[in-house]
Amino acid sequence: MLKHLTAFIIILTLFFSVNSLAESSVLTEFGSNPGELTASYFQGAKSNNNLIVLLHGCVQQGEVLAQQTGLLALAKHKQFSLLIPQQSENNNIKGCFNWFSKQDIEKNQGESLSIKNMITTVNAEQSFNNIYIIGLSAGGAMASSMLVNYPEIFTAGAIVAGIPYPCANNLITAIACMRSGPSQEPEQLTELVKKINRTQTHWPALSIWTGNQDSVVNAKNAQYLARHWAQLSQSTKQPTITEHSGYTISQWQGLDKQITVELIEIENMDHGIAVAPELSNGGSEAPFVIKTPISTILYLLETWKI
Repeated sequence: MLKHLTAFIIILTLFFSVNSLAESSVLTEFGSNPGELTASYFQGAKSNNNLIVLLHGCVQQGEVLAQQTGLLALAKHKQFSLLIPQQSENNNIKGCFNWFSKQDIEKNQGESLSIKNMITTVNAEQSFNNIYIIGLSAGGAMASSMLVNYPEIFTAGAIVAGIPYPCANNLITAIACMRSGPSQEPEQLTELVKKINRTQTHWPALSIWTGNQDSVVNAKNAQYLARHWAQLSQSTKQPTITEHSGYTISQWQGLDKQITVELIEIENMDHGIAVAPELSNGGSEAPFVIKTPISTILYLLETWKI
């Protein structure tokens, strides 16, 4: 059944279908699955007790994204575990996670509950010390909702070319968020999240990535998300900014002087995730997998000490 008839698909077009890779196994039993999702799972060594969850963009196979960004090769090399939920065209004609649908993004509902159940199932088997989530585009927007609704699950997250939650709860507001950025100021986003999760006092560290020439998702989304998450995590009001060749990193520190939020803005980059093919496992270019001076995945693994 088509859960959504989407004019929205016209503006969220990421990737093309490719056959599944053999390195991962299919996760078939993970409790209730109201979002009707599937998943691939690469189980690492018990000595590397880290799990990364990867949420793909539209018209995209998650395993292919893992391969193109270097994440799958790094999981095999470093032996951490990798969980890759997969959307289907039955749910969304372009294979987008339905990040703008209330029935899929609110706590313990729809697709977000399916993803949560996948995570808790594999975690019950291996008892991970750390669980991380990375989302690209529509997957980034879904990762936003996961971090807000289930912050106790995650050590840290990365939202790449994504949108803050709860920026949108229907098709009209989704298009507005993508084109113009959130209608709410960062302070309003913070208050909304506090109302959604009233008892939470500790929030996962967050890495936010955007290209300053993103033609699909307005970079204002990333900038507002960074300021909002810094407020939510009671971090410094002003970031420390470092300029690099081709990109800028802004970092906010928490009360313990640890980095709680960072915003990576890449010059002359359109919509997608950053790879650096000249580096070992730095990824390879593809549509919406963009060659830049920095690899998102390599940077995150170094930051997360995986």
